[in-house]
Amino acid sequence: MAEPKPMIIDGDEYSARRARLLGEVSDRELDGFITFSGLSTFYLTGFHFLPTERPAACLLLPEQPPILFLPHLEIEHVEATGVKADVYTYPEYPGTEHPMEHLVRIMDSLGIKGASWMVESLGYSSAEGYRGPKLDALLPDAHLALSPFIVEEMRMVKSPAEIDLIRESARWGNLAHTLLQEYCAPGQTENEVSLRASAEASQAMMKTLGRTYVPLGRAGASAGFRGQIGQNSALPHAVNINAVMQEGDGLVTGASAGVGGYGSELERTMFLGAPSAQQREYFEYMLQMQDAAFAAIRPGEPCSRVDAAVMRLFEKYDLADYWRHHTGHALGLLGHEAPFFDIGDDTLMRPGMVFSVEPGIYVPGIGGFRHSDTVVVTETGMDLLTYYPRDIDSLTMPIRD
Repeated sequence: MAEPKPMIIDGDEYSARRARLLGEVSDRELDGFITFSGLSTFYLTGFHFLPTERPAACLLLPEQPPILFLPHLEIEHVEATGVKADVYTYPEYPGTEHPMEHLVRIMDSLGIKGASWMVESLGYSSAEGYRGPKLDALLPDAHLALSPFIVEEMRMVKSPAEIDLIRESARWGNLAHTLLQEYCAPGQTENEVSLRASAEASQAMMKTLGRTYVPLGRAGASAGFRGQIGQNSALPHAVNINAVMQEGDGLVTGASAGVGGYGSELERTMFLGAPSAQQREYFEYMLQMQDAAFAAIRPGEPCSRVDAAVMRLFEKYDLADYWRHHTGHALGLLGHEAPFFDIGDDTLMRPGMVFSVEPGIYVPGIGGFRHSDTVVVTETGMDLLTYYPRDIDSLTMPIRD
């Protein structure tokens, strides 16, 4: 019996990504590409690791395997992943020889020290204590062409394989959210409900997917509230306060799952007990806004068109005081990616782009009202990847005796 195929991007797709990038390098009459980004290294090679204060780099040259420059503590890790690359390591950071100087010495030994390079940045950066020299100081004879958004722009349009992983994420986020809603009750704390739902959904996910499941990042499924319970839900980016649920509370939720490095976004506005007339009114406004955003998603149109459609409803219903953020953002390897459904982002939508659609209304003293769904742009419009109920009746939880 054949081994089950793991739910990850395969090696051929990584090779195609590198070939595409090196085509850009060649078109600009440069020799190669250097990135110090762990995210870009993963996107281009499939090697997923934990960036810390220890610098790492990936170098690409035509018709050669990727060159990975890593701290020595990663040597067994990269071997275990089976990633095909030429690997060079340094002992430790900061060490007696700074890792960046070690990298330049390796480049010199390979005869590529004086090459012309497309670079995402001039050096490694980390908020975890890293300090070090930049490439332009270490390679005075090399030509360095700074292209900070080259890989980010490649990531904007997802391949069918990437969309499949995001769709699988949405499937398990849906289960986690179902359990979250089931366990909500007056007197429960947000952490009790979130941890129970997330654990049960994750167990079901891993049991069902078995050996095909490779998280490559956050593992399992999750659902929670992030503090957006009752009046606190009027804070768009509230933080967990372990709030105690009470009858009459509006609850703004979030759910997702990590699959092969990719994620999705599902958010809903729910009510613990029958919503008040005011809650119902703002909920219906929010639902209209999300419907307007869906209708505005078309390939070839600017992302700003989607936000503009929502802003027209804010103006129509005199809700400008309750606006806090744009309508959505791309997502994939990261929870937030470019481009954005924002009035100031005129990036053209293309088939394969994946976005959240999440217009929100935030009313102090009453609460927040936000659904978020993950969608993919198609040749004719968009498809929903998330599929949890959106109507108020389905999202109202009766109070049990």
